Amino acid sequence: MLKRYSVLGRAVLIAFLAMTTAGRADTISYADAVTTLARDCGADIQKLCRNLNLGNGQIVNCLQQNSAKVSPTCTSSLTTVIASIKQRQDAQAAYFNLCKGDIAQRCRGIKGDGYQLACLVKAQRIVSGKCNQAITDAGWR
Repeated sequence: MLKRYSVLGRAVLIAFLAMTTAGRADTISYADAVTTLARDCGADIQKLCRNLNLGNGQIVNCLQQNSAKVSPTCTSSLTTVIASIKQRQDAQAAYFNLCKGDIAQRCRGIKGDGYQLACLVKAQRIVSGKCNQAITDAGWR
């Protein structure tokens, strides 16, 4: 009987861990994005986009326009980085709408966006899953 509970307990633990990690989609920071692209696309940038400024997406546009000449490693990294940064920006834009109920319920009376965010992070265990996911994806945790 004890063995059956032990097996059941392990199964529940494994299922719980799978559910908590499956919902997490960590996004890449801007600094890590630059590091990744420098590492994986540096040679392609030197060869194809040498005289361009870094700002205004000129390098990304250049790499996309020359996609037939870009290395597979760079193409893969560029796709991953762009998707992750977009997910981060979308989460930052959606944060307030996803968390306004939690702010009203858990952080009543706290003024200021930064203080409200700190309150939600501190109350992580009782904040809704959607709000917690938005905070994580936004890169604020």
